[in-house]
Amino acid sequence: MDELGARAAALVARHPRDARLRRVGASRAGTPLWLLSVGHGSRQALVVAGPHANEPVGGATVLRLAERALADPGIGEGADVTWNLLLCLDPDGSRRNEGWLAGPYTLGRYFRNFFRPGFLEQPEWLPDGAAAAVLPETRALLDLQDELRPFLQCSLHGVDVGGGFVEVTRELPGLAQRVAHSAARLGIPRELGAYDTLYWPGLGPAVYRIPPPRRGGLAAAITEAAVESTWFHPHRHGTVTAVVEAPMWGVAAVADGSAPADRDAVLRTVSRTLRHDARVLDRLLARTRPHLAGVPDAARLLAPVDDYLLVCPGLADAWDPDTDDGTARPLPPLTRAHLAALRIAGRRLALRSAGLLHQLVRTAGRDPADVLPDLDRLLDEWCADYRDGLGARWIPVARQAEYQARVVLAASALAGRYARACSRSGEPGWGPQAAVPIPLE
Repeated sequence: MDELGARAAALVARHPRDARLRRVGASRAGTPLWLLSVGHGSRQALVVAGPHANEPVGGATVLRLAERALADPGIGEGADVTWNLLLCLDPDGSRRNEGWLAGPYTLGRYFRNFFRPGFLEQPEWLPDGAAAAVLPETRALLDLQDELRPFLQCSLHGVDVGGGFVEVTRELPGLAQRVAHSAARLGIPRELGAYDTLYWPGLGPAVYRIPPPRRGGLAAAITEAAVESTWFHPHRHGTVTAVVEAPMWGVAAVADGSAPADRDAVLRTVSRTLRHDARVLDRLLARTRPHLAGVPDAARLLAPVDDYLLVCPGLADAWDPDTDDGTARPLPPLTRAHLAALRIAGRRLALRSAGLLHQLVRTAGRDPADVLPDLDRLLDEWCADYRDGLGARWIPVARQAEYQARVVLAASALAGRYARACSRSGEPGWGPQAAVPIPLE
């Protein structure tokens, strides 16, 4: 985090006429939220880095975008665009991931040092609506959106394991082709059946439309509903939002759009595995919890574990063809890409829970319940499944950032051409009502 701020300040010092850095708020811990603005165009583009604590690539991406806008008038002054780049929306959470950020970049190191707050502490979500937003990071972003009224907002996310994809609140014709070109040039697998978008309309390979928010239960929000969020808040200003997902560890199978040989057999295996992993972790958590009194920040580390384990049984039932009683929403047609994404998603819930429990015990400085050997074994086994069973391979940060930058620039060019100005989103049924947060990956 310190390096990101220092590099932005150095860039402003080199380009004092065209680049500006200002504080637009502060985090819950008092860390400044910095906005780097480049150019003097009348149209505002807003790019948000670090909305999820464990997804750091956006910081590198916004610096790359700033350098590019300063070097190429065609994407700044020539396009009448000012680029407003929020360096990190959750700096406190991002600091807690610094245990793996310096490398070596292995799955085991990542999950043992992983942190992401519980669903209700993620600053892009508005579980009680915009007027009731309480996180200072959220309020700062909402105020910035209302100040800038951007024609485009891009939220920079990072898939830990899988492929790249884009979610948009309005269709941008031609975006799928540009995403495909950038992914191919940079060796980024496109996620053709993203778990987050299982029930969302596709706008082309690896591009999905975010439905308008609606009320629903937590499990429904995870698997099928959009939510009231800072993605939709600025639509009253005619803004189109693009959520740009770049993978850290790429998996080729998520790009396989062919029909599976035995869909139901794979779904049974994925569901059975998720139930088993959740039961194992529930038992380890039950052994650990009584010994956490007085452990610094135990509640903050436990909140996401409780969230993950709460939804596991419902997800397993939703995916299992043998538990369909006719009342659940049916799964859409599934390709091999979808099945790979579901396998990754189920294991991700288990790995994150195990990693956070591992941190809790390490933070306590003692292990009276003797759970560390079990957690180490599970983490090694499950990471090996990603690495050896799914072929997950690290993608260098420079390639992740370049992919995101190219997608953002494509979205900017297309939004300027196609996005219609309107006073509201134009979506039937969209409104400022509260909704349940969705933990996008």
